Amino acid sequence: MEDVKTIELYDLGRKEYRATWELQQKIQSRIIAEKRAEQEGALKSGRKKDVLLLVEHPHVYTLGKSGVEENMLRSMAELKDLHADYVKIDRGGDITYHGPGQIVGYPIMDLDRHFTDIHKYLRYLEEVMIRLLQEYGIDGGRLEGLTGAWVNESKICAMGIRCSRWVTMHGFALNVNTNLDYFSNIVPCGIDDKKVTSLEELLGHPVELNEVKEKIVKYFAEVFELQVESKGGQAELEEIFL
Repeated sequence: MEDVKTIELYDLGRKEYRATWELQQKIQSRIIAEKRAEQEGALKSGRKKDVLLLVEHPHVYTLGKSGVEENMLRSMAELKDLHADYVKIDRGGDITYHGPGQIVGYPIMDLDRHFTDIHKYLRYLEEVMIRLLQEYGIDGGRLEGLTGAWVNESKICAMGIRCSRWVTMHGFALNVNTNLDYFSNIVPCGIDDKKVTSLEELLGHPVELNEVKEKIVKYFAEVFELQVESKGGQAELEEIFL
């Protein structure tokens, strides 16, 4: 009988972007190193499982490796006044915003354990969000040629990933109670003819973040056909994984 695939969930609460990025890199490097050791017959103990990090960031704009700096519409001085950071990073995609009221998910998964298809992986992440939206009575979907989850012509969940030796990092950002005014400082994802939206805007009231996190976990397990093991937060991650 085939073993049930599992992923370990760590809820980091609110955490600064740069520190979380560094954490992702450490986890990805560990998974890759153990994978290489296993392939070479040098692994002395069992490999670490895949990891899903959930986090809420302070105000930050991130520019992907294929991004255009002109899509940042504010100067560094103006960003300082907004108490917002600006970070150039190694994921795909252009510029986006993270901030309070937004749930960011970083699945760090060895796709050799699942399927080695980046496009399929992104479609699965989109499907997680589409099913979540359906539970709130929202008809979410995809737009041809564009990544993410959309409601009509408005993006509600942005996605951008990096993959090395089939191990993923970065992920998705779902606008729940996000202050959408912060998106006016950029050309979101480099797309100038589309809007952004949030659960709060669509429903007309704020939504409890923990409630949404539970639904993300539920549909992540359902779509990827795996079990999610809740392990705790930052302290547990460092103790168990790092």
